[in-house]
Amino acid sequence: MTKKRVYLDHSATTPMDTGVFEAMKPFLGEIFANPSSVHSFGQEAKKHLEEARDKIAEILNAESSREIIFTSCGTESNNLAVKGAAGACSGKGGHVITSSIEHHAVLNPCEHLQKNGFEITLAEAGARGTVDPEKIMNAVTDRTVMISVMFANNETGAVQPVKELGRLIAEKNEERAAKKLPKIVFHTDAVQAAGKLKIDAQELGVDFLSISAHKFYGPKGVGCLYVRRGAKLEPLLHGGHHERNLRAGTENLAGIVGMAKALELAVLGMPKEQERLAELRDKFEKSLKKEIPEVTINAAGVERLSSVTSASFSCVEGEALLLSLDLEGIACSTGSACASGSLEPSHVLKAMGVDPALAQGTLRFSFGHGNTEDDVDYVMSVLPAAVEKLRKMSPIWKNRKTAEKK
Repeated sequence: MTKKRVYLDHSATTPMDTGVFEAMKPFLGEIFANPSSVHSFGQEAKKHLEEARDKIAEILNAESSREIIFTSCGTESNNLAVKGAAGACSGKGGHVITSSIEHHAVLNPCEHLQKNGFEITLAEAGARGTVDPEKIMNAVTDRTVMISVMFANNETGAVQPVKELGRLIAEKNEERAAKKLPKIVFHTDAVQAAGKLKIDAQELGVDFLSISAHKFYGPKGVGCLYVRRGAKLEPLLHGGHHERNLRAGTENLAGIVGMAKALELAVLGMPKEQERLAELRDKFEKSLKKEIPEVTINAAGVERLSSVTSASFSCVEGEALLLSLDLEGIACSTGSACASGSLEPSHVLKAMGVDPALAQGTLRFSFGHGNTEDDVDYVMSVLPAAVEKLRKMSPIWKNRKTAEKK
């Protein structure tokens, strides 16, 4: 008998939409030329490249399609924003503020900057898993040149107050202009938010915004960075005049066309799909709390992505539980897929003050297009027993139960 397979790891990556695949097919065959070539073959490719740029710019509400710079992924977009903006501002200041719950694609570039003389401030998120805009602004100094705060957290799904922060930064920049201090540029990593939440670059007040296609049913290996007109940026890659001299290298035309189509489809279907996913998530969390003792839903008290549940199981080792579920055909994650293999507890949960032992027993379940209530029912037919089995092997759990009986 074929075992049921349930994929609940859509925050790590999503399956490509069939409509996206169909849109990409011509660019994997007959339309193959380099968009930078001046002959007719190249100009045909360039036409489609710019149409995709126009579409993405419109969806993100950029003022101009020239504000869209194509990259290879969200990680590159974040690196280009953080290192590139800091590099462009290095002569005007040396202080960058980010949050303690950022993806490592932001934290590691900040560490790189720190090694090269920048001062880095990590704003704490607190138990709710969201940053406080006022505390971030209180950390601003005369040397602050950049603030980077993600749109939605990749582990807990907690939505951050990016719009409010954008407003406060704009107000601060007016004060700084009068004092002839450097402008603070604002970056948000919107990789997890794209296709799930409304993204309006102008309304958010950001200077840089990162997305990645494979998070919203597009192809892997392509992303983009929104760069507000006038925002200064030093390129990371050199060797060509591509992407307004900000990202050298022949563009991934098929991937770019696929990303534009994927974003278009995701935004069109977003209201109904996110409502549906929220219902699945809520059903799942209600069942978790009802059927499994001592389970904590992280960031439960704040606005979250409708597709994400971060659940901590006391006296359980998360990786062992993940493997137990995998044997039953269920895919989930112990946290960020990019941190897979690390033995350290989640830095996000640590920043939220979650006990390290409890953090080690955390799984992330992320729902997507193909999931149904039957999937939730199947997971709940397997998960309680898997947790109980692992707890029976835990000395801490045994001792606790023994003490309760006395």
